[in-house]
Amino acid sequence: MGLLGAVCRRSAALRLESLSRSRGGGRSCSSGRDLTPEIKLRLFTPECTFWHARPELWPFTEPYWAIYWPGGQALSRYLLDRPAVSRGRSVLDVGSGCGAAAIAAKLSGAARVVANDVDAVAAVATHMNCELNGLEPLVCVTDNMIGSEPPGFDLILLGDMFYDEALADSLHGWLGRCVKAHGSQVLIGDPGRAQFEGHRIRGRLQRLARFELPESVREQNYGLTCSSVWRYHPDL
Repeated sequence: MGLLGAVCRRSAALRLESLSRSRGGGRSCSSGRDLTPEIKLRLFTPECTFWHARPELWPFTEPYWAIYWPGGQALSRYLLDRPAVSRGRSVLDVGSGCGAAAIAAKLSGAARVVANDVDAVAAVATHMNCELNGLEPLVCVTDNMIGSEPPGFDLILLGDMFYDEALADSLHGWLGRCVKAHGSQVLIGDPGRAQFEGHRIRGRLQRLARFELPESVREQNYGLTCSSVWRYHPDL
């Protein structure tokens, strides 16, 4: 990332720590109201000061990394329930956000885990969440890897990434190249958003698991009731 990137990450870390202290008691962590109560995460929740504030008062712009999205929850739950999926393997979490799926893979015994998110603040949040869970900081990459030369990972994870048609198109082609070049296994977590259900990639997916979402998660996600984990097969 260079000097500028390092300065940005340091600034983000200081702001996150300041925000954590300002919430009273230090931080807001997931605590049984999501699918993975065993993973501790710093999140924006209804208990946080800024949850009900006007967006212009938020300390960060578009803090997607501070929300535990339902697709990521399903993906993380799946990995924790089936540690053999990631044990001993190299894992890439694309659009990693708060780092939950990457953390789940590491807790399940993955040999190497890389969290990829283009928001530098997400990398800082992931490192903080690693600390909360007693893990060494994961490698975080903030370059946009989608569309790049297919990386050689055994397992590629994507949670809640099919929210935009153009992005879904890019992912479809890139993931196919990753599978064909390296035999990567691709797992996708999604709660059934319209952009996902209506995309042609759905014809290349095999459902592996389906999870009912807790009531609090449903309320925060416009009534979505369940979230699924899919395996991507480009040749289906």
